[in-house]
Amino acid sequence: MENPGNLIITGIKGTSLLPEEKELIKEEKIGGVILFAHNFEDPAQLAELVNSIQSLRDEWPLFISVDHEGGRVQRFKKGFTQFPSMYEIAKMDSPKMTFEAHSVMGKELAACGINLSYSPVCDIWTNPENKVIGDRSFGHDIETVEKHVSAAIRGLQTHGVLSCAKHFPGHGNTLKDSHYDLPFIKESLEELRAREIQPFIRASKSRVEFMMMAHLMIDALDTKLPTTVSSKAYQFLREETKFTKIVITDDMEMKAIADRFSIEEAAFMAIDAGADIVLYRFAEDAAKAVASLREALKTKKLKKEKFLDKIARVESCKQENFKEYKPIYVPKITSAFNSQEAKKVLETYQAFLNGKSVS
Repeated sequence: MENPGNLIITGIKGTSLLPEEKELIKEEKIGGVILFAHNFEDPAQLAELVNSIQSLRDEWPLFISVDHEGGRVQRFKKGFTQFPSMYEIAKMDSPKMTFEAHSVMGKELAACGINLSYSPVCDIWTNPENKVIGDRSFGHDIETVEKHVSAAIRGLQTHGVLSCAKHFPGHGNTLKDSHYDLPFIKESLEELRAREIQPFIRASKSRVEFMMMAHLMIDALDTKLPTTVSSKAYQFLREETKFTKIVITDDMEMKAIADRFSIEEAAFMAIDAGADIVLYRFAEDAAKAVASLREALKTKKLKKEKFLDKIARVESCKQENFKEYKPIYVPKITSAFNSQEAKKVLETYQAFLNGKSVS
C-alpha cells in the first residue's frame, strides 16, 4: 500500500465510472471515493456504482464516502429516510433517538455499500448568525452537542459505517463559508479548548474513526497558514483530543484553499503538515495531487517515514473495519429501507412537535 494514491479520496463525474476515472482509481491505488447527489439516482443504481468502484480495489476495499448528516446536507434522497436537521432531532433531548436515527442512516448506507459518512457535525452553533453550520449542529452549548455526537457515532458504526467528526477545531463561530472564502476565527487557544473542541474530544473518546480538518484561519494557532495546511493545527488536534486515527482534510477544491494555493502545492502542504488523507471533488485534481505527492517522495521533500506512518494508519483502519468486499446483491437491499426503526424515529419526532414528551 505504498502508493501515494492511498492517501487520496476522489469524486467522480456521473452515475457510472468514466474510463479515465477507472484508470486513476486502479492504477494509482486510490484510497477512496466521495459521492454526491449527481452520482445518485436510486439505491439500486448506487449499489451497482459501488460494486463497480470496489471491483478496482487493490488489497483492501476503498473508502466509499458521502456527506449524510440528515436535514439539508444529505446527498441521497430517493428511497433514503429523510430526517430533519440534527438541531431539530436534538431538541427532543433524547440521545436514544439520535442513536436510532443514525442507526437507520447507517443501515441504509451500508446496504448500498457506503462505508464512511462525513458526520456527525461536532461544531457548536456558537454564532447565531452562522448559516454555514446553523441547524447542521446539534445545538448552541457544549453539553448538548457532546451527548448527541457520541450517540450519532455509535449509531452509524453499529452498522459498519465509519463516522467522521467535523469540522475541527470548530466552524460554529464563523460567518464566512469556506466553500467560497477563508473564515477567520479570533478566539484564543483557551477559548477553543474550553468550548469549541470539547465535542471533538468526546468524539475521540467515542471511538470515531475519522476527524476532518476545516479550512479556517486561526491566529491563535498559526498567523500565516490556514488550519488545513498548518502543522500547528494538526499538532493541536492530536494533542488536545488524543486522537490517533485518520485525519482527513475538508474538500481541497473549496475556495478557502484553492484561491490561495495550487492543487499540487496544497496537497503536499496538507500531507506534510499532518493530514492522512486529502479530499477532492474531481478526479482531475485528485490525479494532480497524486503526482505532487509522488514527486515530493522522489525528491525527499516528503519524508518517507512520515509517508509510511500515514499509509499504516489508513491500512490499519481498513484492516480493522473492512472484511473482504463481497459485491452487493441489489435485489436484497430493499429490506434495509422503509424500516420500522425509521418510522419510529419520525413518528416520535412528530409526536414531540405535537407537544408529547419523548422518553
